[in-house]
Amino acid sequence: MHPLKHRTMLATTLKCTFWSNTFPTHNPFNPRKPFSASAVKYPNQEETPAQKPAQIVHWSGLDNWRSSPLNHNRFWGANGPQTPPIQPSFSNSGETGDSGSISCSIDWGCCSSLAEMGAVVLSTADPLQKSKLSHLAYSRWCQESLPVGVCEAPSKPARPQNPQLVSPKEIPSPKHSGLPLNAYMLHNLAHVELNAIDLAWDTVVRFSPHCEHLGEGFFADFAHVADDESRHFAWCLQRLEELGFSYGDMPAHNLLWRECDKTSDNVAARLAAIPLVQEARGLDAGPRLVQKMVGFGDLRTSNIVAKIADEELAHVAVGLYWFLSVCRKMGRAPCSTFKVLLEEYNVEIKGPFNYSARDEVGIPRDWYDPSFSRQGDGKDGLSEVYDRLACIISMEQENSKMDASRG
Repeated sequence: MHPLKHRTMLATTLKCTFWSNTFPTHNPFNPRKPFSASAVKYPNQEETPAQKPAQIVHWSGLDNWRSSPLNHNRFWGANGPQTPPIQPSFSNSGETGDSGSISCSIDWGCCSSLAEMGAVVLSTADPLQKSKLSHLAYSRWCQESLPVGVCEAPSKPARPQNPQLVSPKEIPSPKHSGLPLNAYMLHNLAHVELNAIDLAWDTVVRFSPHCEHLGEGFFADFAHVADDESRHFAWCLQRLEELGFSYGDMPAHNLLWRECDKTSDNVAARLAAIPLVQEARGLDAGPRLVQKMVGFGDLRTSNIVAKIADEELAHVAVGLYWFLSVCRKMGRAPCSTFKVLLEEYNVEIKGPFNYSARDEVGIPRDWYDPSFSRQGDGKDGLSEVYDRLACIISMEQENSKMDASRG
């Protein structure tokens, strides 16, 4: 088949979402069984060397991140992250006992699933309240063995009056922002982290009707990501206030949500556009931002940024893990699928790239860098065929195991 014809067929298939007859009809998880993060099962991605897609090595810290206990270190102390000076105490009313708390009028008793709580977070406009509710939702789900459930996602997340959302061209330069450089960059990072909370929860809620196909592990991972992002936002907010500024003191853009919105019809596209492009940019920009803060003389902010950048490794690794899982279920080659999706959804990859961080999480360089080619491999087309065959073989093995379990 001509490569262009194959690419067009693939794009059409993916645009109609990936739910198809390639999925097994049997669900290996019991949807009626109470589910908690500590009991998550993940698809087995330990293929033989012949089956594993070329150049992909999963991040070594993924299992430890998944099994890590709830992280309540939402305050940045003299020596780094710590629990707030007053230990937070959560209740079903949503009220928290930490310093600077906001009394929440949310009746958590009406939420009986992860998806329902995620929808509440998405519908909360106040940034600090959204951050705290995000942590409360993930904590309650983990501790109370609630199911993933099903809930309709709001068309867009609730937002505060400030910051004013403008086009990227209208964002003031540091010189004209009225903020010093460290506060300017920290405000931009806070905006990214607030959006990241909504991006993760939207992925949980929007695709909750497909839990049977994706598996609970998918939702466990992205709820965990949302909890991490809410902690990052809390650190940024705290540091901004220490510098004498607030989130909303300068305009911001809405590009991050636009990327999320245009992939609302396709989970494969969502995984490609958000974790593997948007969050991967954080891996690229993090070290540069740390150095700028050091150069400005703000070591406290540089330490916060460095910690956030380090924890973003898990989020990109999670995106890669589930993108490969979806591709395997579709019987698609991950590399060509990734590139077709970015073209189909008009998602741009920009350098410069932090190759060492991207290599660590396992993103193959030929996925995102056109100048890179595998050494000693002049048969890219044949390599793609091998990748597709590996996916199909893996999918057939999964189906065989499921058929055996039914019998």
